[in-house]
Amino acid sequence: MSVVGKLKLAGKLSSSPSRNLEATYKKSILQNGVRVISEEIPIVRSVSVGVWVDVGSRDENELNNGIAHFIEHMAFKGTKKRSVRDIAQSLESVGGYLNAFTGKEHTCFYARVLDEFTPLAVDVLSDIVLNAKFPDKEIEKEKGVVIEELKNAEDDPDDIIHDYFEKAIFGAHPMGFPVIGTEKNLRSFRRRDLLDYLATKYSPEKTIIAAAGNISHKGLLDLSKRYFGSTSPSRNGKKDERTRPKVQKPENKEYRKPIQQAHVCLGAVSYGMNHKQRYPLMVLNSLLGDGMSSRLFQNIREKYGFAYNVYSFANMSTDTGTFGAYIGTDTSHIADSIDLIWKEFKKIHDRGISKSELERTKAQLKGGMMLGLESIPNRMMRLGSSELYFGEFNSMDSIIHHVEAVTVDDVHAVADDLLTPEKYSTVIFKPEET
Repeated sequence: MSVVGKLKLAGKLSSSPSRNLEATYKKSILQNGVRVISEEIPIVRSVSVGVWVDVGSRDENELNNGIAHFIEHMAFKGTKKRSVRDIAQSLESVGGYLNAFTGKEHTCFYARVLDEFTPLAVDVLSDIVLNAKFPDKEIEKEKGVVIEELKNAEDDPDDIIHDYFEKAIFGAHPMGFPVIGTEKNLRSFRRRDLLDYLATKYSPEKTIIAAAGNISHKGLLDLSKRYFGSTSPSRNGKKDERTRPKVQKPENKEYRKPIQQAHVCLGAVSYGMNHKQRYPLMVLNSLLGDGMSSRLFQNIREKYGFAYNVYSFANMSTDTGTFGAYIGTDTSHIADSIDLIWKEFKKIHDRGISKSELERTKAQLKGGMMLGLESIPNRMMRLGSSELYFGEFNSMDSIIHHVEAVTVDDVHAVADDLLTPEKYSTVIFKPEET
């Protein structure tokens, strides 16, 4: 099965033919269910390729939370034909890059190389994804590494507060689990746990091979068949059903931390990636707290000087999401900062926005998206995530069209729904009392 589409990207931004970028999108599905997606860009000399697996911390339970992220780490700790050092040197020795990440809903192993080394990149990626040995000695060693990563995250309050916030929002649902897991769980993992989880959760039907850059679809398809075509499909051929989190009663949580600055995160359950209000939400988020011209930045930082870092966020997963605001401030300014955030929320909720502000915000949003297309790794990430969330590729032209279609009334409808205090949870980190 194959799908082909030609995308003419960035053509509207420049009248110079040399700056127009022709890219061809193609998708095929191997007999075992692996999806192969490419975006050929012949004017570059690099290729970014990723192996995406539709498995993340959302697919865990309280006892094994953190196992998907731990498996991602262990994939680099030796295979049937490569040692730890061999894996580390495999692509760096040719000037390439190899890495991975785990999220709430998926895991991605990815590489970037010069186009001539694409076969090597796919070889290495397939090796760590399909042939990891999980030696007991390396498991015990990596437990310490990941526990240090967890401690490092705890030492970064402006980041880790979002984990605490999601716990407050989603409660005991897996969407409220931290991707990295807990120290107790990490210490309990054994080789058999990793192998069992792989056997039950990782399958060809959940796997996507995505590549962008100077590579033909036939070339990627041949490599995918060679390295991923022999894996057997799962018995039922179906994805695990993910339960949608129930709306929790809003909570206000306060924690004392060994920090110098107070951190505040407030927000509520929002929309998923397939929600009809996705694009108005993106506009609202950009207008409120994305960049130096945003309302929160201009008011709280520029006018009052209460914060160095203040922003809003809109995180969207398959069927749910979160929307809210974050600020790092002095303890003496916590109440005033929260009050100022709510004043900005209330202005939009009660009065809406002007057409001129809407047009400025949409231009900012579209420009940021288009600039992102200049990064080949970003294009690969778009391919993989678009397939995971929508089952198809959303072209930039389509996305821009949806952004341009957002009206003042659309934004006000989202504000009316989301910017209501009774829906919000608040998490505050305060410095320890001395």
